[in-house]
Amino acid sequence: MIAPKTFSRYHFQGQHENERVLKIIHRHWFNILMHLFVILFLSIALVGSLALFSVSFPDALGDQGARFIAFLENTLLIFLWLYGFLVWIDYFFDVWIITDERIVNIEQKGLFTRSISELQFSRVQDVTSSVNGFISTMLNFGDVYVQTAAEEKRFVFRQVADPFAIKDEIMSLSRGALSDDVKTVAHAFREKTPETTSDTL
Repeated sequence: MIAPKTFSRYHFQGQHENERVLKIIHRHWFNILMHLFVILFLSIALVGSLALFSVSFPDALGDQGARFIAFLENTLLIFLWLYGFLVWIDYFFDVWIITDERIVNIEQKGLFTRSISELQFSRVQDVTSSVNGFISTMLNFGDVYVQTAAEEKRFVFRQVADPFAIKDEIMSLSRGALSDDVKTVAHAFREKTPETTSDTL
């Protein structure tokens, strides 16, 4: 089980009274590393190619052409780093929160759009974890699919660390919630059903 004290100091908007945060999950660090590596590679390739062109063909461009090339290079670099910033925002603010009552999915879409959805453990029908590829296996990250009732979409934990442990935790909490629901229903049924007495003849 997850130690509840680990995330006891964390709170989020809409948290219920006495609701405890058990786990806060972000995508695995390798996911954003790959995006940032691509951005860094494109930035180096852009600067290198334009510098190589200027050195190889010094007479092909005049002063106006050199200034235009510098402007184009800086503009493309700004767009690349802006894209990198958006990737970081999406990574940092995409979060799954597991509490002792439910799963809360906070998804950042761009700079100004955020969607929040939640799933009660009593509605969980099945949980599946998937790890595909050599790197994912070595670094132990993958997807976790939480299947709910038929009319609801399934929850997906995308590219998270230790997906098998997360699956086990959710299944354990789901079984506990279902057990509590059964006890609550049984208790309510006993309270509403009058006791029958039999007379001795």
